[in-house]
Amino acid sequence: MIKNISNLGDAAIYCDFGTEVNETINSEVIKYFNYLSDVIKERKIEGITNLTPSYNKLIISFDLGITNFSNIKKKIENLKIEDSKKQSSKKVKIPVCCDDKYGLDFKRLSEKLSLPKEEILKLYLDKEYFCYMTGFIAGMPFLGDLDKNIRCDRLETPRVKVPKGSVGITEQFANIYTFESPGGWNVIGSTPKKIFKKENINDPVLIKPGDKVIFYEITNEEYLNWNE
Repeated sequence: MIKNISNLGDAAIYCDFGTEVNETINSEVIKYFNYLSDVIKERKIEGITNLTPSYNKLIISFDLGITNFSNIKKKIENLKIEDSKKQSSKKVKIPVCCDDKYGLDFKRLSEKLSLPKEEILKLYLDKEYFCYMTGFIAGMPFLGDLDKNIRCDRLETPRVKVPKGSVGITEQFANIYTFESPGGWNVIGSTPKKIFKKENINDPVLIKPGDKVIFYEITNEEYLNWNE
């Protein structure tokens, strides 16, 4: 449920669902996002130009030449979200190779966490993750929640280039770099699976908010011979 609705600049609305970051609150954000997307299409609410969900917020951008804050706020407050259709989600299995040439930060993690690589991997793989949001770079999923025993801060000095496919962790989240990018996450492996397929114009993103993700380990040989 939305806790507060406020202005965000001249042409956007800030819907606040709470301060905590957890699956329950994020599911509410995703539910509103999905329902509003349908309402815009089906009822053709004029003026809304973009919807941007995050962990516990939803930003609604609009065209000031067509509508205004008061009008959009009223429409949101009058929505009956409880009547919306059930949120669709899926489980996605992601292969990951954690050999040392891909797991760039195991030494750092082992020192910070006082755990051997094997234990870090066990705790990482023995978990089902929830996709809170995608962003930063196209299709990059932000997945929670890491086991508390392997939560660690970002790198003190971010890398200029993190290889495409790298799997990283920081604080309570895991992610997958869908493109080569700067980044400060602790890299523990790499996946050969394509998470973002730009050639799939209508549906390029494999992992969407609300989906569940399971990682499983593969060998370097399997990684190099992966074909999809």
